[in-house]
Amino acid sequence: MRLKNKVVLITGSGSGIGKSSALLFAREGASVVVNDLDETKGRETAEEIVQAGGSALFLQGDVTDPESIRGVVDQALAAFGKIDVLFNNAGISGVGAVHEVEPEAWDRVINVNIRGVYLPSKMVLPHMMNQKFGVIINMSSCIAEIGLARRASYSATKGAVLSLTKSMQVDYAPYGIRVNALLPGTILTPFVEQYLKTSYDNPEEALHGIKKRQLSEELGKPEDVALAALFLASDESKFMMGSPLYIDGGVVFGKNA
Repeated sequence: MRLKNKVVLITGSGSGIGKSSALLFAREGASVVVNDLDETKGRETAEEIVQAGGSALFLQGDVTDPESIRGVVDQALAAFGKIDVLFNNAGISGVGAVHEVEPEAWDRVINVNIRGVYLPSKMVLPHMMNQKFGVIINMSSCIAEIGLARRASYSATKGAVLSLTKSMQVDYAPYGIRVNALLPGTILTPFVEQYLKTSYDNPEEALHGIKKRQLSEELGKPEDVALAALFLASDESKFMMGSPLYIDGGVVFGKNA
């Protein structure tokens, strides 16, 4: 029960890493505020937690809309009285080199992946500052540390999130708030499965190529990242501040012969 009596808000927790984290955090004793733009998937996550005997509340909201996410935070505080952990998990991908990406597509990735970290943090931080405690986990990516073909917009956002994490930590350390970043490799989520089906003529061949990036030669699972997020959310990581945590199967620091 590493999160007993803690209240956790997880954005984008209707599926994938967010859902796995919500389920795990609830099993570890947290009351989980499930946030997603997709009402059906978000409610399913919350209902699964409740059916398993946990505590959860679904709040639909758009992390790029100030009034929407302010409403989510206000409702969470009204329901639970506090927010101890914010996991900025919501995000989207983008494909293409710079000359291939249209401005509208570029702006959408930037908006969701950077503004979608900034706005929830902005709304939650005053409450954490008042209570002199808090944990913020930002979803970056190992792509913040490496070059990867045709991922210009996505890599730009994940590099920005990592830099933002470090800057936030300096600003909020005096208030007892820890801010760290997760840097996953390729994780086999429903989003990645759909991406493979729609972006490649031979999805199986593409999957094999992606697996070869990892020293493990396997893709990660959402549960792998959820366990790392649990570590950052818990007191076990109390001496980690402004740190990147890699869950990438050896992409960044390894190279196959």
